[in-house]
Amino acid sequence: MEPLAVIALGFVLGVRHAADPDHVVAVTAIAARDRRLLPAAFVGALWGLGHSLTILVVGGAIIVFNLSVPVRVGLAFEFAVGLALAGVGAVNVFARGGFAPEDTPSGRWPRWRAFALGLVHGLAGSAAVALLVLAAVRDARIALLYLAVFCLGTILGMMLVTLGLALPVKAAGTRWPALGVPLRLVTGVLSLAFGVYIVYQVGWVEGLFHSVPHWRPH
Repeated sequence: MEPLAVIALGFVLGVRHAADPDHVVAVTAIAARDRRLLPAAFVGALWGLGHSLTILVVGGAIIVFNLSVPVRVGLAFEFAVGLALAGVGAVNVFARGGFAPEDTPSGRWPRWRAFALGLVHGLAGSAAVALLVLAAVRDARIALLYLAVFCLGTILGMMLVTLGLALPVKAAGTRWPALGVPLRLVTGVLSLAFGVYIVYQVGWVEGLFHSVPHWRPH
């Protein structure tokens, strides 16, 4: 495959990758309490940055050193994603209040949560991304370039996703300020349920806690 085609494909797939359901659920739960557009975009960018950091480090090591990820390690990464999603959901469910006041700056905690959750998601996705690259191109330099462009696309894609979610929230929140509490609860329950589902799927269906686990990177 031509280098320019590889770069273009990497960027497009990176933007598409940002819209995976578990990614959207995670960022929605974190950004749900802020009606402002720029803070929402910043949360998405930080999630994408954390995600990209681990994909570049772990995925790059897989490409350069031709490493293989043990089945239990891959499953453990995905199990950690489930726990993180459940934790973010629980924070929303048991928190107090609705929307953050418009006249106060966003707290640092939601931003750090987004970055940390992106790091965990990146660990779980790095093997799948690296294997996809190696299936398309054998030149390590081009594969690393693909990986870097893929990460840029993921950051941009997550910013667009959070902005797309923040626009209707801002409009609805301005008209119905009391919407903040049910929105926090709904996003919290959704993230918690999704996290519990992943924990069950990885731990017992895919067999992390069984004697013979099976794992398909995705």
